[in-house]
Amino acid sequence: MKCTILHETKGRIRVHFCQNYMTVHQADITEYALSALEGVTQVQVFERTCDVIIRYTCQRCEIIRALSEFSYRNPQKDALVPEHTGREMNRKYEETLISAVTWRMIHKFILPAPVRQILSFVKSWKYILEGLKCLLHGKLEVPVLDAVAISVSLLRGDFDTAGSVMFLLHIGDILDEWTHKKSVDDLARTMSLGVEQVWLQTSDGNEVLVPMKDIRKGDTVVIRTGSMIPLDGKVISGDAMVNQSSMTGESVPVHKSEGAYVYAGTVVEDGTCTVRVENTAGSGRYDRIVRMIEESEKMKSSAENKAAHLADKLVPWSLGGTLLTWLITGNATKAVSILMVDFSCALKLAMPISVLSAMRECSHAGITVKGGRFLEAVAEADTIVFDKTGTLTHSAPHVAEVIPFGGRDENEMLRLAACLEEHYPHSIANAVVEEAAVRGLKHEECHSEVEYVVAHGISSMVEGERVVIGSYHFVIEDENCQIPDERIFRHLPKQYSHLYLAIAGEVAAVICIEDPLRKEAPEVIQLLHEFGISRVIMMTGDNDRTAKEIAKRINVDEYYAEVLPEDKAAFIRSEHESGRRVIMIGDGVNDSPALSEADAGIAISTGAAIAQEIADITISADTLYTLAELKTLSDALMKRIRWNYRTIIGFNLGLIVLGAAGILPPATSALLHNASTLAISLKSMTNLKK
Repeated sequence: MKCTILHETKGRIRVHFCQNYMTVHQADITEYALSALEGVTQVQVFERTCDVIIRYTCQRCEIIRALSEFSYRNPQKDALVPEHTGREMNRKYEETLISAVTWRMIHKFILPAPVRQILSFVKSWKYILEGLKCLLHGKLEVPVLDAVAISVSLLRGDFDTAGSVMFLLHIGDILDEWTHKKSVDDLARTMSLGVEQVWLQTSDGNEVLVPMKDIRKGDTVVIRTGSMIPLDGKVISGDAMVNQSSMTGESVPVHKSEGAYVYAGTVVEDGTCTVRVENTAGSGRYDRIVRMIEESEKMKSSAENKAAHLADKLVPWSLGGTLLTWLITGNATKAVSILMVDFSCALKLAMPISVLSAMRECSHAGITVKGGRFLEAVAEADTIVFDKTGTLTHSAPHVAEVIPFGGRDENEMLRLAACLEEHYPHSIANAVVEEAAVRGLKHEECHSEVEYVVAHGISSMVEGERVVIGSYHFVIEDENCQIPDERIFRHLPKQYSHLYLAIAGEVAAVICIEDPLRKEAPEVIQLLHEFGISRVIMMTGDNDRTAKEIAKRINVDEYYAEVLPEDKAAFIRSEHESGRRVIMIGDGVNDSPALSEADAGIAISTGAAIAQEIADITISADTLYTLAELKTLSDALMKRIRWNYRTIIGFNLGLIVLGAAGILPPATSALLHNASTLAISLKSMTNLKK
């Protein structure tokens, strides 16, 4: 690429691309391709002027060489550009804003007075009709204030004021819409990073784990308990209970069998189904996340709802103040100045933007939040309940030892265990599959349909024999499997968690899982106490001995061992009855009832998809410090919302007083009101943490 250096200082260079015009896509290629260079810290592209600013820490010659070799036609560079970058949206609103300002200049300084008056009357009907619609529906809202202000100005023959008010209202609408959409877009792009995988059924009946982007229309995919349905399609075999709450809002799972249609983003809560993909368009991760954010805005916090209700309640007071001012002073200009100021715009815009900004900042920290009320719940919570495995312990436990029974081969037992466990994403299952991979053990499908028993284990048929794998309670007590060697069984290593594998009613192997405690757990629990959490509780399906040891090491307030999924949910219900606000943290299918019951359910992203679907918040960062970060951001959000309240009410009340005193004319009041709304909204978009 031929470039001209316009300016440079140490670590910063501004260049001009020698071309007449730069498209939005070319600007995106430039930004992402140059940002990918080692040593480049920031790239800013100005497509209108074809200029690029590069900040770097590497050698200057490397930047010059990269610029000289740069080309838009490089497919590898083109592949670096995400599907949605936000640049095209920003260009659209910039052009809309420029067009509105240009037309206003023409209207004010070029058109003759009679034409301006006719156009003012024509434009006013939009605002007057909106006001009339509100009145016909029995509502006194902001459009009524706008309609009255414009109508009074026109009836008085003050066309300049009416035109200025309509122009400022139009500019305010553009900026409000742009600010809101930018917040949603920034959040969606932050959250859409990541790769998804799915089980593809091949023509010979085998299953292969492939990236979702490789799936095409007509492909057949297999979805089992706890997994998300990746794309829209039709069930061709199997039966499953599907959680469709993300799409339909239904709280009860829906039965899906052969011939039923299933939708991307829903989750198989129980059972297995084979789906033929019928639609890949519009079901990408970004599109689903945008829909989720739009839905999440309906989950407003009580602070957001309070702001919206307060804004509507203040409208009659504004009208009353206007009428009173006119009756006392007889000055219509002073009265109209009051109409130019309303509390609704700032209150209804700044609060949701504050929440979206907080959600975006959470995403940067590896936290996905589904709505403002869940951040509020975290800020107000006084009790937090931890599942043990995958939360207080590492999400990637590993196999420490495989103990075979009855003369069986250790590797063969691990191979069989991995073949079953790979279908159900859980930290312990992942550990078994990973150990098989480390040992180079290939485990092609050799079993019939796999059945998952929540919080217990897995069962299937292999070569005509029933195979089960899971907890002691499931394998030994429920399935009544026999122990071939009591001596070895009694001396199993006590420092590990145990996974039992049985074939044809006899224990074939015990897989010892080392589940190391997260080293940051004690400090994070101490931080949570300092942040206002009065009770930290651990609940686990492990035996009391293991639970007691871990509880002592991390200093939780209470612990409960050998609990079932329904026990966790029942405990949270009892806490609610005691008036407590509860956060639940888990990662497995067995945690789903408790996650749903809590005021804010937090799932670990390495766990089951159903847990993430049901949870209100998902954590992807591999550290418990993220919980402290979440609590900090939630508290900061509530502090910002309270600041917004005080600032909006105080500033606009001041404008009303100045307008009633005749110090501020209507157009100036409208300008200052819109400027303050924009300023507070922009402030609300900034990071909560410095």
